Amino acid sequence: MALIHTPICDFGKSAPDFLLPATDGKNYSFADIKGERGTLIMFICNHCPYVKAIADRIASDAKKLQRLGIGVAAISVNDVADHPEDDFEHMKIEARLNDFSFPYMYDESQASAKAYGAICTPDFFGYNADNKLQYRGRLDASGIHAATLDIKRDLLDAMQMIAETSHGPVDQIASAGCSIKWK
Repeated sequence: MALIHTPICDFGKSAPDFLLPATDGKNYSFADIKGERGTLIMFICNHCPYVKAIADRIASDAKKLQRLGIGVAAISVNDVADHPEDDFEHMKIEARLNDFSFPYMYDESQASAKAYGAICTPDFFGYNADNKLQYRGRLDASGIHAATLDIKRDLLDAMQMIAETSHGPVDQIASAGCSIKWK
C-alpha cells in the first residue's frame, strides 16, 4: 500500500457536478447535496485502512457540519473488479455500520474523481456557499492511527470557518491515504 498525498488547495475552483446512485436508493447531484453555508465532498472507499481508521470521525464530523448548514456527501470510485469489498453492496453495509447521515454514492465510471482531481482515499473537497473550493486537506493528524482527544480537527475547523466566513484557512495540510484504484 503506497501512501499518496493530495495536492494543495486550488482556491476558488468551481465544484464539478455529478449525478450518482447512493446507498439509500436515490440519485444525487451536487445541487442536491449543496448546503446553504457550504458543501463537503469526500472520496472514500470501504477497504482503505486510512478511511477505516477515521470512518467514525467522518460520521460524527458530518453530523456537526450538517447542523451548521454544510451539505455533505461521499463518493467511492474504486475499481471493484480488483477490490470487490468496495462494491455497492458493501458500501450499503459500511454506510449502515458507520451511521452515515449523508449520501454515500458510487461512480463506476470514475468521472467524478477525474473532474474533482481526487487521487486518494480519503480526499476531502470543501466548498463555500458559492461552490468555490476553499479546503483540500486532511481530516486530522491521526492518519492511520487512533486519534487522541486533543488532536487538531483540521477538516471540521476548516469547514466551520467556511460556514462562517466563506473562506478556508490559508495553511492546509494535505490528506494522505491509499491511491484511487483506477480501471
